[in-house]
Amino acid sequence: MELYKNTSDLRPGILLKEDVFVKTKYPIMRKDTELTPEHLYALRAFGVTRVKVEERVAPDKLTDEDKDSQAMSTADMLKNMPISRETLRKQYYETVRNFKKEFMGWRSGAKVDIAKVRQTVLPLLESFATRKNMLISLNELSESKDYLYHHSVGVGILAAAISKQLGYPSGDAMQVGLAGVLADVGMAKIDPQIIEKSAFLSREEYNEVKKHTIFSFQMLQDTPLLRKEMKLAVFQHHERLDGSGYPRGDKLESISGYSQILAVSDVFHAMTSERIYRSKQSPYKVLEMIKEEEFGKFDIKIVQALESLIGNISIGTRVKLSDGDMGEVMFIHRDAPLRPLIKKLPTGETVDLASKRSLSIEKVLEQ
Repeated sequence: MELYKNTSDLRPGILLKEDVFVKTKYPIMRKDTELTPEHLYALRAFGVTRVKVEERVAPDKLTDEDKDSQAMSTADMLKNMPISRETLRKQYYETVRNFKKEFMGWRSGAKVDIAKVRQTVLPLLESFATRKNMLISLNELSESKDYLYHHSVGVGILAAAISKQLGYPSGDAMQVGLAGVLADVGMAKIDPQIIEKSAFLSREEYNEVKKHTIFSFQMLQDTPLLRKEMKLAVFQHHERLDGSGYPRGDKLESISGYSQILAVSDVFHAMTSERIYRSKQSPYKVLEMIKEEEFGKFDIKIVQALESLIGNISIGTRVKLSDGDMGEVMFIHRDAPLRPLIKKLPTGETVDLASKRSLSIEKVLEQ
């Protein structure tokens, strides 16, 4: 039965039967939304007093058999419990330090020991799989001084996470993550003065850097510990669907899906990280740029998977905006999740980022 009810009388599980607008371009909630505690919080925060709803019958209570089937043992709970933020930070920096040691060996002419790299990085990739909310902090963990090593580890983390988000089995996701970590091993063959230059590269220097994809492939081609399709992904991770990439200018179906995962991971981490010659950009702004300004270069399904991981902001989250102000997420637009409704703190001013394009989320503040 459809009827209008006072917001104070609503409860989770009730269906909205009309769009709800609050002086906004888009409705803050759409018809047929099943109300959750977060929706109820947002309605009250915006001063909505009455909405049209449909009462729904609450499901029967779970039987004892259902409870048993859903129960999780203490061991399973401990196994699936995500590690702490600080522990993950320490594990990250230790992995970067170990990767740097390996890279210095390659620069001196040593062969890539895939088994050792895998042993170094896989525990970190698996740890991030239990703390997806930490993916948004990768750009804060990265340091400009050792950018190359942070970038390799960061690309591996993102590539593994995106692969899992796309539904790949865990083993495949870890192989893609390992390929992401190894994608830039060929940089060991590039003049360090070019790599560590604190200004933009000349055309000649950039052309030299572009050779790293070929060098990476050559350094990895003989190992049996990395699948053939992953070696191709390393070779193609700077190719673009519109043919604007390198080293061959491959297009569309000529570029493998694994290659595209590495490509999206690579460009996202690079654009959100502090560099010697460039400051980092907001992950949310970079996602918008990849979707809009770089449209046609990347597989949209992969970009959407990254957006699901990075843009998963919940109501009540505290954020810093690009104008320096702090705010609290009041509601998330289904069609523009990276541009929610924000209540600025402490003024209480409401800003709809979906219509105010000059403003964006700079970072999520730790709770």
